[in-house]
Amino acid sequence: MLKGRPSPRSIKAGFTLSEEEYDVISFYLKKYKISNRSRWFRETILNHVLKTMDMDYPTLFGENEMRR
Repeated sequence: MLKGRPSPRSIKAGFTLSEEEYDVISFYLKKYKISNRSRWFRETILNHVLKTMDMDYPTLFGENEMRR
């Protein structure tokens, strides 16, 4: 779904930040020389979502059984 040829981005998503949140993000972007904020937000959010979905994926055995 997310691999291969990228599809055009036509759906907008927006959110608001407090001044403190904006300052922290701006500091981070400057420190790590990130020039494309949109791509950074998109990748950060999608990485978190995909990681959480992967952790929530049902397994055949419970976590305790797999650690034995």
